[in-house]
Amino acid sequence: MDDEPALRYNSPRRSSFSPGDSPVKVVHSPLHTRHDGGMELHRGELVPCFEMPVRVDYILKAVERAGLELIEPRSFAHESLLRVHDAAFVEFLRTAHAEWRSLGKQGFMLPSGFPARGLRRDHIPSGINGRMGYYAFDSSTPIVEGTWDAALAAAHSALTAAALVAEGDKSAYALCRPPGHHAGHSVYGGYCFLNNAALAAQHLRDRGFARVAVLDVDYHHGNGTQDIFWERSDVLFVSIHATPETDYPYFLGYADERGAGAGEGYTLNLPLERGTGWTEYNAALGAALDAIGTFSPEALVVSLGVDTYEGDPISAFKLALEHYPLIGQRLAGLKLPTVFVQEGGYAVDEIGTNVTGVLEGFLGRR
Repeated sequence: MDDEPALRYNSPRRSSFSPGDSPVKVVHSPLHTRHDGGMELHRGELVPCFEMPVRVDYILKAVERAGLELIEPRSFAHESLLRVHDAAFVEFLRTAHAEWRSLGKQGFMLPSGFPARGLRRDHIPSGINGRMGYYAFDSSTPIVEGTWDAALAAAHSALTAAALVAEGDKSAYALCRPPGHHAGHSVYGGYCFLNNAALAAQHLRDRGFARVAVLDVDYHHGNGTQDIFWERSDVLFVSIHATPETDYPYFLGYADERGAGAGEGYTLNLPLERGTGWTEYNAALGAALDAIGTFSPEALVVSLGVDTYEGDPISAFKLALEHYPLIGQRLAGLKLPTVFVQEGGYAVDEIGTNVTGVLEGFLGRR
């Protein structure tokens, strides 16, 4: 997790930066469909997962309508994952379902026990059921036979988008599925296995961007990204989200969480109440952008969750269709090379419209 020496890189001149100078490339892998078929425990009930393959279908249709270029991800070395994740954790994700099947099991995997208060956290059980509970933090994130293939392809999509920006593109959009911002250094949950946004930010650092900001606009706090960069001053993490007093992930995302050690002051949480509408959200966005401007990063990664939409089935903000282009316009005002990484959004009929609304607003088309 220690920083490696960065490559020499000449930062773009922000004064002449215009996001609309070049179109956003959309990086996406069809392997996302391999993660499908599980159930989740949602607010005490076992239900089909809200995070489903059809989400991507709607985004792809909207991307096509917007005339954005679609490309498949490049391949990256396994070591790229280990820049933000623990090696044993990654190996667990890679092999978990095969080990599950070797015991005669079928279908999807959910943990049935966790190392909660009063239980040991210093020993990783050798059995698959114990390891599942050790590495997971909820029962809403099933592992199925194709989960690793999909998660790895999503990670490579984010790394590709970051590479495009490092090579000179003004922006790129990683259409990742499964999402990633709840996955920490050595923990998965919240539909997330590998932290795509953190991988993108780290790749930019490794390509020579001295400071990178990550802005998470998903309805739910990006606890995994916060965990990964908690003690670092080279990556600023800012999150606008529903208060954990009432909403997932419940145990992180409070305003008094500001980082630790060298990272103290480089985490900013802006929790908002259920029912928040555009006026309050826009004010929080302004505070987030001010903090990013003060940090003076050389690049921006946006965890693009659109579950802030008023029709989202598992969220409770009140943003409307017309607000997403406004978010994109405000992000463009930072004049930074920007990597967008797809996170949540479960109102599938509108998800594509809201995602492309942000992208087109950023490009100055709306």
